[in-house]
Amino acid sequence: MYDASDLRKGLKMEIDGDPFVIVDFQFKKPGKGQALYKCKLRNMINGAQFERTFRSGDKFNKADLEEHEMEYLYSEGDSFCFMNSSTYEQEFLSKDQVGDSVNLLKDNTVCTVLFFQERAIGLTLPNFVNLKVVQSDPWAKGDTATGSTKPATLETGYEIQVPPFIDEGQVVKIDTRTCEYVERVNE
Repeated sequence: MYDASDLRKGLKMEIDGDPFVIVDFQFKKPGKGQALYKCKLRNMINGAQFERTFRSGDKFNKADLEEHEMEYLYSEGDSFCFMNSSTYEQEFLSKDQVGDSVNLLKDNTVCTVLFFQERAIGLTLPNFVNLKVVQSDPWAKGDTATGSTKPATLETGYEIQVPPFIDEGQVVKIDTRTCEYVERVNE
């Protein structure tokens, strides 16, 4: 059980049977009366956001959340299949639940799947993934300006900016939190 004084950005709690995460948080202490906790909440199942003000003394339930390491197997239409490698159970996530992670998701990637009351509701990729460049313009001689980049299409179909020395067929390391190039990988 959480108390109103426990509220902070990133806290996950249950309201009316759904899990919510606090996206933004402000504490207000007026001259008279109780302290106010103004929170922007996001529903972790459908993504809806709203603001709610709580008073000191309000109580909240912890969200019944679990995380499991699961391997991405395949996609079928708008569904993505993940398998728990220890129990071999399969779970399907919708395109909305996978979100922007679809841009960097390739077969056999081990991800962290978030469950609420034994139902898969979200996905977190590892911090870094290695992906092959399938299309990139050649490096033109003289393109040596500091910080210059060029577009490159990855094996997942996602396009990122890479340094000019990256060629088609090379494998690059991508930071999944920022979707940016980190380094070239020798395989």
